[in-house]
Amino acid sequence: MEINFKIILLAALVPLVIGLVWYNPKVFGTIWMRESGMTEDKIKGSKMGLIFGLTFLCSFFAAFTLQFLVIHQFGAQALLGTHPDFATPGSEASQLMERFNALVGNSYRTFKHGAFHGTLSGLFLATPIVVVVALFERRSFKYVAIHAGYWILSFALMGGVLCALV
Repeated sequence: MEINFKIILLAALVPLVIGLVWYNPKVFGTIWMRESGMTEDKIKGSKMGLIFGLTFLCSFFAAFTLQFLVIHQFGAQALLGTHPDFATPGSEASQLMERFNALVGNSYRTFKHGAFHGTLSGLFLATPIVVVVALFERRSFKYVAIHAGYWILSFALMGGVLCALV
């Protein structure tokens, strides 16, 4: 398997698109602003280009990492790829990888499967991070729910895109 940076870039757009809807005042934006202490003046006085650029960069890092959690074939390749003879054609390690690929192929490479593992990643990776930050910042349950929900949905859709298209 090879890493497909075009698909990772596509998946990295997902949190930006979700954020445009999720944090819209007609969805959760008004509640988020109240719970986080954000004001219209703070938003207007910020460098939105820089914020969106860094958000995209961080989303790229998340998508890059998420592919290894949602695509099971990467695990076998990572395990066998450490063998000294893996790159040698015909070696036992390369033959084992070929047999694995013939047996498994693209099993579990669907949007649905990726979304499932993305959701789990959002629940068990992103949400604990949001909770810890919120605890130390003394934020409300609503604050946690808004941000955790955003990351669970973002990871679910990113996982789906990655698993189906990489």
